[in-house]
Amino acid sequence: MNKDNERVPLRPRNDYDGLLIRHQNRRMENLIELHNKTPVWNEETSSHVLNFNGRVTQASIKNFQIVHDKDLDYIVMQFGRIADDIFTLDFKYPLCAVQAFAIALSSFDGKIACE
Repeated sequence: MNKDNERVPLRPRNDYDGLLIRHQNRRMENLIELHNKTPVWNEETSSHVLNFNGRVTQASIKNFQIVHDKDLDYIVMQFGRIADDIFTLDFKYPLCAVQAFAIALSSFDGKIACE
């Protein structure tokens, strides 16, 4: 993103100029780094929880929220289980639908045998 909050295309010029290399070298100009929101411990349920404001109704290892470090209350994306094989996905700026869907799909990759 640039200073006007517009998306800037990333076009690597060589093998040492890709997205991963930029992140590893902390060259973050025109990039936004987002993180999973850290859940809080709930004494009643003896578990870590996130507030999905009623949008997620079932506990799951796949439930998550994505935020920016500078504003932990601005939830950029949330994904969670609402039935056995049904999930809900909410997203907003700066993500687009394709990015949010790709992130949601990636949550299934490493957690298939966790439940």
